[in-house]
Amino acid sequence: MPIKKIKRGYRTTKYILYKETLVDFKEHFWAFLGSFIGIGIIAYLQSRQLPDSDVVFLIGSFGASSVLVYGVIQSPLAQPRNLIGGHLVSAIIGVTVLKIFPDVLWITAPMAVSLSIVMMQITKTLHPPGGATALIAVTGSPAIKNMGYWYVISPVLSGALILLIVALIFNNMTSNRQYPNHKKYHKLRAHLRGKFLKR
Repeated sequence: MPIKKIKRGYRTTKYILYKETLVDFKEHFWAFLGSFIGIGIIAYLQSRQLPDSDVVFLIGSFGASSVLVYGVIQSPLAQPRNLIGGHLVSAIIGVTVLKIFPDVLWITAPMAVSLSIVMMQITKTLHPPGGATALIAVTGSPAIKNMGYWYVISPVLSGALILLIVALIFNNMTSNRQYPNHKKYHKLRAHLRGKFLKR
């Protein structure tokens, strides 16, 4: 039985990824605009805050998250629960591993990534860029390492929320793009649209 579920999951993922490659110019435009605005806001915040403090808003894993939440919006790995939860779980794991083994890179790097993968699987928040978020927590600059658990709040949570808000706006600008990909959300959206059109 588990083999059938794995095969079905593989076929579904393969179909979704294939379907996402069949996009037209309009889809490219919205993916570009959403990712440009999302990363742009985070970069702007960093440029405004960096001279005054060591807070680093723009971490590399947000680039990978942008590919998912603006370019492959139907993927199960790009959904809001995965985006926010995956980054948060991974950041907490990364900082915790760094605190337990502060100067042992050959242990902290693989431990942070491996534990974050398992915890994302357990919490059903699997988001591939989360592995990079955990890795950055243990291999980042001294400024990032010195943040401790503040790293989880900012840049990780604040940046993920910015990406999500922008994705909710730009991924729903046209009728062809619907984000998040959840039945309850689509029912609510149809209900609200029906009420709006009746007025």
